[in-house]
Amino acid sequence: MKFGRLSEANGVALVDVPEPVPGPGEVTVALAECGVCGTDLEKLRGNYRSAGVLGHEPVGRIARVGDGVEGLAPGARVFVHHHVPCYTCDVCARGDYTFCPTYSRTNLDPGGFAEVFRVPKENVERRAVLPLDPAVDWGSGTLLEPAGCALTALKRVGLPERASVFVLGLGPVGLLCARLARSLGAAWVGGTEIAPLRRAAAERGGIDATVDPREEGAARAAVDRATGGRGVDVAVVATGHPSVVRTATEIVRRGGTVTLFGLPEPGSRLDADLQDLYLRGVRLVPSYATTEPDIAEVHRRVVSGELVLSDLVSHRLPLSQIQEAFRIAARPADAVKVVVTGPSE
Repeated sequence: MKFGRLSEANGVALVDVPEPVPGPGEVTVALAECGVCGTDLEKLRGNYRSAGVLGHEPVGRIARVGDGVEGLAPGARVFVHHHVPCYTCDVCARGDYTFCPTYSRTNLDPGGFAEVFRVPKENVERRAVLPLDPAVDWGSGTLLEPAGCALTALKRVGLPERASVFVLGLGPVGLLCARLARSLGAAWVGGTEIAPLRRAAAERGGIDATVDPREEGAARAAVDRATGGRGVDVAVVATGHPSVVRTATEIVRRGGTVTLFGLPEPGSRLDADLQDLYLRGVRLVPSYATTEPDIAEVHRRVVSGELVLSDLVSHRLPLSQIQEAFRIAARPADAVKVVVTGPSE
């Protein structure tokens, strides 16, 4: 079967590998679609310290079921989460599930960009294989994992009632964070984005104000107009550029929160006036990845119509064109969300 993996030259290669076989407690899934995530692109650039497996936003149909698996049958439409925590260690006991040492060690075999992939027993046992409601199309299904990440980030912040939220970087995850903030009851949501295509997607999703960050002072001006100069309750940094963090700290109110949601490059440093952060009581809260309960909540919101995701998929390319899919995904001016399609679409 065909599988898209990292190549030695920091690219993506399509190779032939044996089709995996499910062991006891495991399942295999025939790929329908898998989104190209920003972290996939960072792995190609060598900027991501985590494991080099590509593809973690897959949906498809159950192909085979191992001994002892209950509630999942061949042909069922599912979303599969690639990482699960142990739920028993000291880190999990404190609710920091995505920082569990087990979390990043659980993964799909050989990865999400495979015609068929194996789901480990741990993932199956911990409800990481989520049956898709008929109302959830494949494209929306590929966005459940990044939307879950956005929900986890907003929960870590503790979104105040009728909050004001500003998202810096309206790429796919930034757009999801903005739409979820609105779904969770935010009274005003704004954001910055260079690409007009992505600003249009934000405005289509009901975001109140979008600005081009290349316009000096535009973010500050938009926030001041919306908040009467007080600053927003929450600023979400949905890009890895360190300079954006400083902008985020400057536009939050006294006692406000900045959530570090985008992936910085290794060695990045924070350039901010620390005394100012201290005197204004600004909190910095990093958020990494998501968990099965938050993905299930996003799924429920999509089914109910509270959250619309399907319009964010701008490009679909077959697995045979995975290199082109990655090339398009790396051009923000031309794409919102790119997905790779498999044989079960």
